[in-house]
Amino acid sequence: MMARVETPICKFDEPAKPFYLLGIDGKYHSLESCKAEAGLLVMFICNHCPYVQAILPRLLVQVKELQQEGIGVVAICSNDANTYPEDSFENMQLLGEKWQLSFPYLWDETQAVAKEYGAVCTPDFFGYNNNLLLQYRGRLDASGREPASLDAKPELVLAMRQIAMSGKGPFEQIPSMGCSIKWKS
Repeated sequence: MMARVETPICKFDEPAKPFYLLGIDGKYHSLESCKAEAGLLVMFICNHCPYVQAILPRLLVQVKELQQEGIGVVAICSNDANTYPEDSFENMQLLGEKWQLSFPYLWDETQAVAKEYGAVCTPDFFGYNNNLLLQYRGRLDASGREPASLDAKPELVLAMRQIAMSGKGPFEQIPSMGCSIKWKS
């Protein structure tokens, strides 16, 4: 049984936490190497979560738009791969190949980065301005695990564009929801 979890409210202006993690491309990536001129979107995702699987096609299109607008994007998988083998590094690489990811997909094997960020679920979105100060901790859109309606407001994209333009995120944010991060015992 997958426990549904919601993210906490945004702690505005909280600094991004440094990381140095192995990506599915075989290279190590850091906070500094992932940020871009207009900000950074840090996403905690995984392979097996039905919430992530449901939004992945839309998410990939939307993050490409953000990247073209000068916003950096990185995804991190922190789940315990011993308990959830679908989330192993090898399976992360397979997902990356299948979907032709346009951003680094990093393995947080020790789960230290997820703990530093206070990540609670997949997907969990952290939107930072160009000073790497937190401005968004909301959802992709209203769809959750369902297919998005044609008029679904792209909340994440709109928030990241606002952050890129003004340095500040929207005051009202609706929490993301998903499966809890699978912590090691």
